[in-house]
Amino acid sequence: MELVIKIAAVGIIVAVLQQILSRSGRDEYAMLVVLAGLIAVVAMLIPELTELYTSASSVFGI
Repeated sequence: MELVIKIAAVGIIVAVLQQILSRSGRDEYAMLVVLAGLIAVVAMLIPELTELYTSASSVFGI
């Protein structure tokens, strides 16, 4: 549940920053903020996906 809240917080922050930058005419920076947010979320998910893969491997004996 904690991970979901962190991802939601990143999403809200990115959305607000993207809107502010887009409305002020800085569309390039807005796109970079969205890309940085996406990279941050993926970086937060990698350890969880690794743990899921390890658990699935041990359950199925792979």
